[in-house]
Amino acid sequence: MSLIQDAKNKDPVAFDQLMRTQLKRLYRIAITMLQNEEDAADAIQETTLKCWQKISQLRHVEFFETWLTKILINQCNDILNRRKKLVYVEEIPEIPHEEEYSVCEWKDVLRRMDSKYQIVLELFYLDGISTKEIAGMLHITNATVRTRLTRGRKLLEKLVCDNVTQREA
Repeated sequence: MSLIQDAKNKDPVAFDQLMRTQLKRLYRIAITMLQNEEDAADAIQETTLKCWQKISQLRHVEFFETWLTKILINQCNDILNRRKKLVYVEEIPEIPHEEEYSVCEWKDVLRRMDSKYQIVLELFYLDGISTKEIAGMLHITNATVRTRLTRGRKLLEKLVCDNVTQREA
């Protein structure tokens, strides 16, 4: 209880020790809900951040575990809801091969996109960098990277179709 109280008083060492005592339990819940290591890690990270930001608002220290679990479950539900909006690999338009487009045409298609989509698509598809690494590079959340990939793919598909139509005309 004193560890929780110290954490409430924004003692970073106490907060770190407190979160370490909860880590296994948080992981077990997150992996059960999400069935994915990366998403579970994201949920735990977001939960830890929200806990740090809001722990001073915890009214009764004896309900800390319940309060923390509720935050985690909300984070997991957010991730599950975002998953429903994701486009799966089978639905992604194929990236044009050099036989279909010259490198110049491919770069021209990308240049017509908003730079926030262009950079994410290039890093993910052309450089093979993971969404988590891209998020770190661009200082945005992993969810933002995935959203930009989804929107970028839709825009890419439209631009490629427009390009093909123009070439055929």
